[in-house]
Amino acid sequence: MQQRPDDIALLRAILLENCISDGAAGQHLVETRRLGVDPLDYCAHRFGLGYANVYGRAAHWAGFAFHKSVPRDVTPFDAGGFPDLDQLNGVRTMRVNVLGRDVVFATPPFAGILQLHANRQGRPELVRTLCITPPDAMEAALCARHSRTLLVEARQRLTRLWAGMTAGTGLNKLTRLGFTLALCGLIVLAMAAGTINRPILVPICAALLLGPALLRLVAAIPLPPKPPVRLLADWELPIYSVLIPLRDEARMIPMLRRAMSALDYPPEKLDIKFVVESVSTETILAVRDVLDDPRFRLVVVPHGPPHTKPKAANYALPLARGDHVVVYDAEDVPDPGQLRLAASTFANDSSVACLQAELVPENAEENLLTALFAGEYAGLFGRLLPALAQWGFAVPLGGTSNHFRTAALRRIGGWDAANVTEDADLGVRLRRRGMRVEALASRTYEEAPTSLHAWMAQRTRWMKGWMVTYLVHSVAPRAFLRDVGWKAFLGFHVLVGGMILTALLHTVFIGSLLGLMMFEGSAGFRPDDIWDWISIVVLVVGYSGAAMLVLSGIAHLRAWQILPVLVLLPAYWLLHSIAALYAARELVTKPQYWAKTTHGQTRKARNGALPKSMPLTEPARSRTG
Repeated sequence: MQQRPDDIALLRAILLENCISDGAAGQHLVETRRLGVDPLDYCAHRFGLGYANVYGRAAHWAGFAFHKSVPRDVTPFDAGGFPDLDQLNGVRTMRVNVLGRDVVFATPPFAGILQLHANRQGRPELVRTLCITPPDAMEAALCARHSRTLLVEARQRLTRLWAGMTAGTGLNKLTRLGFTLALCGLIVLAMAAGTINRPILVPICAALLLGPALLRLVAAIPLPPKPPVRLLADWELPIYSVLIPLRDEARMIPMLRRAMSALDYPPEKLDIKFVVESVSTETILAVRDVLDDPRFRLVVVPHGPPHTKPKAANYALPLARGDHVVVYDAEDVPDPGQLRLAASTFANDSSVACLQAELVPENAEENLLTALFAGEYAGLFGRLLPALAQWGFAVPLGGTSNHFRTAALRRIGGWDAANVTEDADLGVRLRRRGMRVEALASRTYEEAPTSLHAWMAQRTRWMKGWMVTYLVHSVAPRAFLRDVGWKAFLGFHVLVGGMILTALLHTVFIGSLLGLMMFEGSAGFRPDDIWDWISIVVLVVGYSGAAMLVLSGIAHLRAWQILPVLVLLPAYWLLHSIAALYAARELVTKPQYWAKTTHGQTRKARNGALPKSMPLTEPARSRTG
């Protein structure tokens, strides 16, 4: 294709010594059209120039002023702005008053620079009233100017769309206290089941415990493999946003930079945002040290309750530029090909709204607790969640590596800012709106808690969040049933309710039976008593369901080295019971308290799927075919 002289001249003015001929400039322009990217983005990423250099040189060539940032202490955004926050990511101009003079700060694309250059002679006032600024500076200015509105939306958007069905509005203290008392009643029932009113109490306990156990047993059966998805080439891929909420995670930034730099995705189509609480000054400084990579942006979340990860993610969601968005945690190392596979899967099936990647702890062999945690994750993400998706149930998402169609995520209101397991809650909301969740055959490597204190704090938060999620979606059962149908309705109660109840009742039930046998000796078990046999069947099936799920997950990972820890599963379930009791107390006293997990505690090397020789700053080589 014939190139226009101004196109060639502008590109050479930007690339300077990186483009020594008109022919080379023409080839670069052809490549940008083939990839479907703006030449300014292409130059900033592919040549390591960064946006400040690219836009500064473009402004100089076009004859306009340039500034690396937009002044903050200026008049508000003019009335001709955007109609809603979801269009904030597309705003390219901002009118401000600088020293008594109106100035329009603009972030034009390559074609816009050419148009400004062409209009400069006929409209000399443009030179006096327009200043070019890079896109990261425009985003930071818009975010700062509308921080209050963004914060309000982060807290309240879901509430407007789901009136009375959020953790912040749907659960008063009386409801939470009533639920906790009901749990206490079930504990007493399980304790009494071994001794009194057995024809009534044993069947009740059996019904509560067998449902979740049978579900796990069936989920332990491997699903048939899905046909492979054709991977999209670079030119077919859409822009992909990555949100990484952070608080007090300065030490994790170098590893995150390495992991994000290894992603096999065209760099100019990546929109990676480190979303940091304003009180985390050390983390903010650490992120600023890596902003020389044009893929990375910093979003500072103003201080204010609730101090939760979903609030931070909601705050950044209007700024996401991608057709798809994924959330990663501070310790995550995703497979380099995960984003390409997710984008290809979305393109292959338009009915899928969310993809959950598999989470795998890297430090499984560090101690007994990390091995038990890794086995639990293997069953959960390798077997249970894919099965739930296959059956059409609500899928309680993991807290990270959730890939979404951005439009779908915005349409359902984002995350519940007041729920401390916003991931599980969001999986239920997707199902209630008829949106499909599927498992993604790609792994994200994580760090299992290395100490009992860290594990207990994290598990207490999870259990509390599951309780909140269960209550929020049970306050209007008819509406819930109408949204999801009988199968998913019952599946939700068996799964989420079962996660709460089995953590409490298994330990209590077996304790009461063992106590009965200890105190009554050989008379504790009577072969001719049907209720004794039913109690044994309940225990065997209950423990078998959980154990088989873990075993199947270990086989899926081929992590045979952690197989011996299965003998400690009863002790691990006892820890779950303790966490559930703590969670029930916090549900009443501090439902929105976020017990933050401290990352970077493992002594094991964190390599994940990255090649050992992967440099810290260079992106992985992308497919261009």
